[in-house]
Amino acid sequence: MENYIVSARKYRPQTFESVVGQQALTQTLQNAIRQNHLAHAYLFCGPRGVGKTTCARIFAKTINCQNPQNGYDACNECESCKAFNEQRSFNIHELDAASNNSVEDIRSLIDQVRIPPQIGKYSVYIIDEVHMLSAGAFNALLKTLEEPPSYAIFILATTEKHKVLPTILSRCQVYDFNRITVPDTIAYLQKVASNEGITVSEEALNVVAQKADGGMRDALSIFDQLVAFCGTNISYEQTISVLNVLNADYYFNLVDYALAHDVAHALLLFNDVLNHGFDAGHFVTGFAQHLRDVLVSKDAQTVPLLETSEAIKQRYADQAKRCTPVWLFRALEILNTCDINYRTARNKRLMVELALVKLCQIGSMMPEQNPVPKAAQPVAPKAAPVQTAAPKAEAPTMPSAPTMPSISLGLGKKKVDVVSPNPTPVSNTPPQEASNRPFTADQLHDAWVGLAANLQDEPRLKELIESYAPRLIDAHTAEIQMPNPWQMTQMRKALPDLAKQLRATLHNDQLQIQLVQAEYTQEQMAFTAEEKFKVMTEQNPALMQLKERLDLQID
Repeated sequence: MENYIVSARKYRPQTFESVVGQQALTQTLQNAIRQNHLAHAYLFCGPRGVGKTTCARIFAKTINCQNPQNGYDACNECESCKAFNEQRSFNIHELDAASNNSVEDIRSLIDQVRIPPQIGKYSVYIIDEVHMLSAGAFNALLKTLEEPPSYAIFILATTEKHKVLPTILSRCQVYDFNRITVPDTIAYLQKVASNEGITVSEEALNVVAQKADGGMRDALSIFDQLVAFCGTNISYEQTISVLNVLNADYYFNLVDYALAHDVAHALLLFNDVLNHGFDAGHFVTGFAQHLRDVLVSKDAQTVPLLETSEAIKQRYADQAKRCTPVWLFRALEILNTCDINYRTARNKRLMVELALVKLCQIGSMMPEQNPVPKAAQPVAPKAAPVQTAAPKAEAPTMPSAPTMPSISLGLGKKKVDVVSPNPTPVSNTPPQEASNRPFTADQLHDAWVGLAANLQDEPRLKELIESYAPRLIDAHTAEIQMPNPWQMTQMRKALPDLAKQLRATLHNDQLQIQLVQAEYTQEQMAFTAEEKFKVMTEQNPALMQLKERLDLQID
């Protein structure tokens, strides 16, 4: 019976070209070999499973090859390459610093450095997990690392560069390895599956790549686990079952329920998630990540931020068409608050359920903006407009009439600024965008928060909008309380344009915005000793009697 070899070892890259996701780094090493510009010490750092030790071995094998191909590829035919492939080469020495981290281990290594190579030009010393060396071991290595023999090359590998002493870093050429992207991982796993005669869906490989978190070794190990369970045909459903991953359909359906204001189905879906053994906290963070992915899918410029397969990207794009930016901002705010308070909450399930109820109540009085059916698999609306996250494209395309100048009114101890609407409505407004729709306080708040999203280049005004929201007084009037005259002035300057955008967003040209500021009254302050004593006696008359009885004087 043939011995089984795990995929992480069987498909370990043997050439620089076969290394996945590190093109810039491998190209640099190839150029150094071709030009014979080899340093005496290298430091390879990066996440686990991205090819640090593999590149070190390929580099060591190539520089000792007696007949290199193209100037930078090992021939695999000379004695040095054969010895390396059969794991009997005396020119390559590997040390695991996690278990050999003492001064004695480094001194033993230094003794080996004195012996020149028998075959080939260089003796290569690969020290893995070098950050695990003790301070004494680092100090013992310093001198040899700085001035090794001409035939000695050190390659240090670590996942935690910040733990390596600066004196070591200064003696090495540092190469930072990248996390392997999800598309690169999927492409490599597809090649492995094809070589092994295994059929696997792209959605399943996307789950594997997400679970591996940028490490190819982890991805191959997970792939072997799936093959052991599923055989030669791996489906998406089997993948999420084996890896205990929450199905993405839960998140897609939950967004559709929230858009349709279907609280009952949203709570039942969350109950199903808990019944499958998933943690509620992980569910909240996963749902927030899903909404973030939907948000970045609204603009073609931000779509590359999605690390997923093309099929999943299309699902995000389809759902993004049915979600307004204002809705997504409000939903992310609700989930972020829930995530922050989750750990300290006593009734964690109730906290998550309240967050889901709030999501379903966003814009509940305007169902025509999110016309999603309440079925288990919602269908996109027929006339849902495609929205893109342009810098200032929140207002609808309907023309808006200019606003009247601000009118200042005096009301007792308050100063009120009223931004009045244009009394003459626009005649060519389409029927579906009538200018007198009723609106609720929540819809006014959502529209107001949406204004701040388009003011990235005006941070002061953005901060004012986020800090002071309008309060609905009656059907057509809202009031904004301003704390001081300076903020009142700044808001008064921007309010005509803001009110114009609000009327367009809410489809109501009768909206009035009032700025209200309470007058400040400056109290008389006590500065002298007599004034301070007078204030004290008003609060406690017994002090005056004490002064007279003891014949005291005020200094």
